[in-house]
Amino acid sequence: MTGHLGPLELVGDHWIIGDPKREGGSCLVLTPEGVEHHQPGVPEPLSIIPWARFMELYIRVTYKAWHATRTMGVLGALGANGPMESGPSGCSVGGLVRRPYEPWSVNYTHHERPYTGNHVYLVKELFRKTSEAGALHRLGDPEWLGAAVDRLAPFSTRWALSLNRQVREVIEDLGT
Repeated sequence: MTGHLGPLELVGDHWIIGDPKREGGSCLVLTPEGVEHHQPGVPEPLSIIPWARFMELYIRVTYKAWHATRTMGVLGALGANGPMESGPSGCSVGGLVRRPYEPWSVNYTHHERPYTGNHVYLVKELFRKTSEAGALHRLGDPEWLGAAVDRLAPFSTRWALSLNRQVREVIEDLGT
């Protein structure tokens, strides 16, 4: 089994977004019930959003940890980074939740390792296609998500034109 896809990593029996071990950081745990926001040293989650509240969900990812700094955010606002994600919200998960209807976003801590361009693209597409399919609850199923990551991680963005179709097919093949 592949252990990660960009910031999405299998830790024990849960898939986690972000590095739960970095000092002062935060991570998101994908559980069957929903998304839990955690900080190191705090035993209980800071917040829990049930899957049923999400209308859409997306992930923002920087390639390297230093891309998520305030300095890079300023450079990005000035257009120096092009389309690359940057700044503190460059590592975040967000979306639209219902009851009440409002935008939701939480930052996570980048791992020390850089994320490959393939993995950044694929994890974004995984979230986007799962959201479009109305199957966000599947992200909380460790077996389903593990199977999806195993099938997606080897793909190369050299075949970018067919990746959207391939991600959609993986999600459809695994069932929603």
